[in-house]
Amino acid sequence: MANNYFLTKRIYIASDHAGFKLKEYLINSFKKNNIEIIDLGCNSAENSVDYPDYANLLCEKITENDFGILICGSGVGMSISANRHKKIRATLCFNKTIAKLSRSHNNANVICLGARFLKKKYALAICKTFFTQKFDGQRHIARVEKLGS
Repeated sequence: MANNYFLTKRIYIASDHAGFKLKEYLINSFKKNNIEIIDLGCNSAENSVDYPDYANLLCEKITENDFGILICGSGVGMSISANRHKKIRATLCFNKTIAKLSRSHNNANVICLGARFLKKKYALAICKTFFTQKFDGQRHIARVEKLGS
């Protein structure tokens, strides 16, 4: 699953109640491959929680050496919440091509997933693509810098 670039990063993960089951699946998948993943909650699919609380918690933890995964029902709420933070470039990914481009062109550091729209194995494949893709740099550097992060 991983290459050396992937293993140099720590991954934080958080979800609301709608994303809980997908979050648990991803955590178990990453741990089986000895990848450090830190669960910031939520802790149940039964109790309704507010997605901005979990997006904020994750974004406060992210440093330049970290990645994040945020999951809610659509992925949109988490993406909006996360992108309000400095140094966060969160992207809603619904396929592997978007995941690849968001890393290579936008240097995204947080991937947002919609649990109601992705099968678990495909969500894992999207994450693998995201976490193993390097930022292309070059002409994209100036564009990313204009994002203010």
